[in-house]
Amino acid sequence: MREASSPGQRSAPSVRAIRGATTLAKDTKEEVLLRTAELLRVMMERNRLDADDLISVFFTATEDVSSEFPAAAAREIGLSQVPLLCAREIPVEGSVRLCVRVLAHCYASADARQARHVYLRGARRLRTDLGS
Repeated sequence: MREASSPGQRSAPSVRAIRGATTLAKDTKEEVLLRTAELLRVMMERNRLDADDLISVFFTATEDVSSEFPAAAAREIGLSQVPLLCAREIPVEGSVRLCVRVLAHCYASADARQARHVYLRGARRLRTDLGS
C-alpha cells in the first residue's frame, strides 16, 4: 500500500473503482483482445493511471462472448502483475449484446467524483448520463 504524503505534499492516493464497457463487432479471439485492450488503454489514459496504480481488474462478458477471456487482453498490454478475474454477465432480456465490462480497482489521487468511467461503441447506451 502507498504511504501517506508528508506535510506540504499532495494528499495520499485513495482506493477508487473505475467502470468501463465496450462492445464487439463479432465474437472472435482477435476482436475480444482488440476491443478489451482499447477499453483498458482509454480507461487508464483518461484517469491518468499506470500499471502500478492498479489493484485488481474484474471483467464480465455477455453469454455471446466465448472465444477468449477478456483478461488475456490485459496481459497482452503489460498488466501481468495485476490480479484479473473474468465472469459471465447476467443474461437479462434486451441487454447489450457482445459486451465486455470492466471494474478496475486502483489508487488514484483524484476525488471520486472525477473518476472518468469509459463506455465505448455500443456500450455507450449503458450510461447515457456520462456523455462521451
